[in-house]
Amino acid sequence: MSQPSAPSEDPGGTATRRTARPTGESRPGKATRSPLARFLVRRIAAAVLLGFGITLVTFVLTNLVPGDPVTANLGQSALGDPAIVARFRAEHGLDKPLPAQYLTYLGGLLHGDLGMSQQSHRPVLTDLAEFVPATIELAGGAIAVSLVAGVAFGVVAALRRDRLSDQVLRVVSLVGISVPTFWLALLAFYVFFYRLQITPGSGRVAPDMSAPPGVTGLYTVDAALAGQWDVFSSAVGHLITPALVLAAYTIGLLTRFTRSAVLEVLGQDYVRAARAKGLPGHVILFRYVLRSALVPIITVAGLAFGSLLSGTVLVESVFARPGIGQYAYKSATTLDLPAVMGVGLVVGAVYVLINLVVDILYGVIDPRVRLS
Repeated sequence: MSQPSAPSEDPGGTATRRTARPTGESRPGKATRSPLARFLVRRIAAAVLLGFGITLVTFVLTNLVPGDPVTANLGQSALGDPAIVARFRAEHGLDKPLPAQYLTYLGGLLHGDLGMSQQSHRPVLTDLAEFVPATIELAGGAIAVSLVAGVAFGVVAALRRDRLSDQVLRVVSLVGISVPTFWLALLAFYVFFYRLQITPGSGRVAPDMSAPPGVTGLYTVDAALAGQWDVFSSAVGHLITPALVLAAYTIGLLTRFTRSAVLEVLGQDYVRAARAKGLPGHVILFRYVLRSALVPIITVAGLAFGSLLSGTVLVESVFARPGIGQYAYKSATTLDLPAVMGVGLVVGAVYVLINLVVDILYGVIDPRVRLS
């Protein structure tokens, strides 16, 4: 009878045992990144490249605008003196070729310098720090109202499809999309302030109140931080009407889009299976339906917020709210190129930031996005 073979020995005299490592498993001690971390790194790198492209596009398009900034700022009387014209061009770098001007502008951006405004004679960054918070406050209030009302209306319309409430909400959303914002702003100001006198007038706070101590530039936030609740209530009161006017279009858009997205999810097999299992309606709605429908809704909401932030000029004009829209209009009419480029950079940076946030939310809500 054959004897069992003895275990083979290695040159060192000790038996070794090798185990196969599963494919894709990282070596011990080797740092690995989660799929979400890799997803975030890729999106942030893309956002940086987009930011560089925005600077180039903004600079080129601004300098292609017809008109002479020297004429717009000095007037016809000063153009007859070549010394004044040459000094103005040298002071603002207009005597250099466009590539040299762009490199100078890019170098200033890296140091936080957006140039000097030719109208206010202050740094553009200082002007933007004064006007941007008012617009962010208005657009932020509008998008908050739009998300709550638009998503709620869309869900109700989808769950009660073809019923009276669905028909009413569809008509209301169509009206919100169709009515021009400037006409609605004028109507709201005339009816609620001038005729009924139930809303405050123009501005950000009452005329007999001073602005709260500047921390964020948002009057509502700064007043709450300082404990000035009378100023806080005045700031909120002055914010409600223009925010509702600005949100009218976005509410209509989100209502129709949410209704369509929810109806599409309600027809999926996994929703029918959840109903067949006897799960409660609110569990099906929030865990299955809304989570799947949120990805397209977030896309529309992100684009809507960007358009709100860059399109507040008409509402700010009607309600006399100093914001980036007013600043952009005055800068464009006077060919204040540094200020125009500064506004363009702010709007572009807002869209890049919104797209980055939307991409991150994609990865958080839907794991398939970050694993693809």
